[in-house]
Amino acid sequence: MIDITTKIASLKLRNPTILASGIMDEDAGSMKRIFDCGASAVVTKSIGLKSREGYPNPTFAELEHGILNAMGLPNPGINEFEGEIRKLKDSNVPMIGSIFGSNSHEFVELSKKMQNYGVDALELNMSCPHAKGYGLETGSDSKLVREITSKVKESTSIPVFVKLSSNLTDIIEIAKSAEDGNADGIVAINSVKAMKIDLELKMPVLANKTGGYSGVAIKPIGMRCVYEIAKNVDIPIIGVGGVTTGEDALEYIMAGASAVQIGSGVYYRGVDIFKKICREMECWMENHNYKRLSELIGVAHK
Repeated sequence: MIDITTKIASLKLRNPTILASGIMDEDAGSMKRIFDCGASAVVTKSIGLKSREGYPNPTFAELEHGILNAMGLPNPGINEFEGEIRKLKDSNVPMIGSIFGSNSHEFVELSKKMQNYGVDALELNMSCPHAKGYGLETGSDSKLVREITSKVKESTSIPVFVKLSSNLTDIIEIAKSAEDGNADGIVAINSVKAMKIDLELKMPVLANKTGGYSGVAIKPIGMRCVYEIAKNVDIPIIGVGGVTTGEDALEYIMAGASAVQIGSGVYYRGVDIFKKICREMECWMENHNYKRLSELIGVAHK
């Protein structure tokens, strides 16, 4: 029997696959569907204190090797999202609440509400590459990352994960700052800041001009970040970026991740990608005489 269970802080997961924030996570029904299709947990869309419309269209473009988007963090606001969280809680789906803010006060207020509504853990989105006033403007300041993480930890009792970006000058420094703030884990990476020009229109394809690039093309970037972070921090890591196969997931795990998040992979392989990836992982492990996933975490460092 192959054991692919994993643990991140106090979260015990039936397998290492988690739905990433930003896809099929706007309501309880779609998140429950993803769980039923094999994901061990789901991350909500990123939620702020107040409702936000996001950017005008076009906000999405499929490129040769991935997806470019600039949604602008659209969300109904934390108070309006309460109903979806409580519905999902009733379904016993492990839930990670993703939140964004511009300062520690906003993050603390959001964290308290998310915990009260029933999420099992928090993901602090400090890495959105295209939302002005949020994301990278918060996550690129090591002192601010440490301050926000520390204050959230002081005000809540559930695991806190900090989501980082490869666009940072020194992702290791920021990861260490999150660890110094008592984060329970690191999520790496968010989409990569990018753009595309339409040759006929002679202008960027996105209304916001730049956006976040995700998909298979960014997997080597995510892999490098996870590997480097794992060498320098002692807290668990969740790998994100271009995971579409069991082999992709195992690469991240060997680099030091305890679990992986899947976003664009749902677009390419359907909602049952989680079951497919788990089967592919089990098959590889059986063929290579591994019984437990824990034996592979960080093995590339040895």
